[in-house]
Amino acid sequence: MRIDAHQHFWRYTPADYGWIGDAMQALRRDFLPEDLEPELMRAGLEGCVAVQARQSLAETRFLLELSAGLPWIAAVVGWADLCAPDAERTLETLRAHPRLAGLRHVVQDEPDDRFLLRADFQRGVALLRRFGLTYDLLVYPRQLPAVLELVAAFPEQPFVVDHLAKPAVRAGQVEPWRTHIRALARFPNVSCKISGLLTEARWKEWKRADFGPYLATAVEAFGEDRLMFGSDWPVCLLSGSYQDAIALAADAAARLARSTGHKLFGLNAARFYGIPRR
Repeated sequence: MRIDAHQHFWRYTPADYGWIGDAMQALRRDFLPEDLEPELMRAGLEGCVAVQARQSLAETRFLLELSAGLPWIAAVVGWADLCAPDAERTLETLRAHPRLAGLRHVVQDEPDDRFLLRADFQRGVALLRRFGLTYDLLVYPRQLPAVLELVAAFPEQPFVVDHLAKPAVRAGQVEPWRTHIRALARFPNVSCKISGLLTEARWKEWKRADFGPYLATAVEAFGEDRLMFGSDWPVCLLSGSYQDAIALAADAAARLARSTGHKLFGLNAARFYGIPRR
């Protein structure tokens, strides 16, 4: 099964999606399954993982409702307030839906770079294994030291790093990102998505070579079994096309054994998110 392991749907309103700033006019509209399905078909992809884009239970339910009617939305990564006293009750309710595979919080926007180490947040993370949920880590490079402490504290919890932790492609800066990524990959419960790199480069002005050091590091660190392709559609459209996102992942796959490309383009995501084979 070939899977896009990271994309978004939304019905756009300025109040709900305040992170879509003036420079992102192209994203200020609805993006729904009927917009993505042709891209998946052209790319020969059979399914996708819909990931939250705002901190709202309403959006989590919206994504789950979409998935209920469309088998090719193979899994949902939603949001719930893991810091809340009633987090366990919320997870019980959400987990009743078979497509909920994991959760995510927009940690990159937290003013405290050690948010992941808060006692209330970690109490919430401790619940995830009981409900069979994965966790997506959306962070900037400066937050990777806290990520290292988090994953060490929960060795049985499956984590995946979104967008390679957003390295400074635009500036061509590799360290200390590379050192932290290599350290993170030593934890076998951590995977990584080849996703979101287009928007970390100069929008519409990047060259494929700009991404070489970051892709090489990811492949070296995580290997063939813990990398997965994600388009980050529609956010990727700010800087390129859906096909451009696929091409970057193909560049990463070319650094692996020729027989293992199917892992990056679907098998690893299916295993990580518990997506049954068809």
